[in-house]
Amino acid sequence: MHLGKERHFYVCLCFVGRCWTSALNMLARLLHFSLPWEEHPCLLAKMMDMSEFGEAAPFLRKSEKEIMVLQTVAFDGKKKCWVPDEKKAYVEAEIKESGAGKVTVETVDGKTITVKEDDVQQMNPPKFDMIEDMAMLTHLNEASVLQNLYRRYINWMIYTYSGLFCVTINPYKWLPVYKTEVVSAYKGKRRSEAPPHIFSIADNAYHDMLRNRENQSMLIT
Repeated sequence: MHLGKERHFYVCLCFVGRCWTSALNMLARLLHFSLPWEEHPCLLAKMMDMSEFGEAAPFLRKSEKEIMVLQTVAFDGKKKCWVPDEKKAYVEAEIKESGAGKVTVETVDGKTITVKEDDVQQMNPPKFDMIEDMAMLTHLNEASVLQNLYRRYINWMIYTYSGLFCVTINPYKWLPVYKTEVVSAYKGKRRSEAPPHIFSIADNAYHDMLRNRENQSMLIT
């Protein structure tokens, strides 16, 4: 995903011992039933009052108003897709016709192109826009992951979960997400109860150490 010359990004993957939402998601798929947050992935985001995060709130999570707007956006999952692009890696497109292993699409900028069927990647519904945990995406493909990280990045939401991992993109500017009130807001909360943040990873590791009497480790790369 092209972020502009001035916006290079650095990815930091932080691993911590367990993630109960990922475990429940896996169990649900095995038993063939849906969890509430799979049908409505922003459900968890609505559970928390963001006022305790102070001025950091808009840099950590979308407002309820923004979430509701996304629920009303029209979307045709059979036509909307991602196709490769030399400059942007992938661009949004709409399928016009397909056959013989080829797909003709119209890109978001009005170009009509024909690509291999294997190069077309499915797009997630708008309700997944800027999802906090990419493990919840219906279509977990490269294009969708890059788009989600990019959308969050341009809105200065630099932390995103992907299952057990926390992906961090360097904003190359100071953001008010490391203040004392932010540290306090994450204390004692399970990872699923608050927006993605390195503070959540650290606090959960600390409490796991106290509760289980076992050493905790993080892999940062």
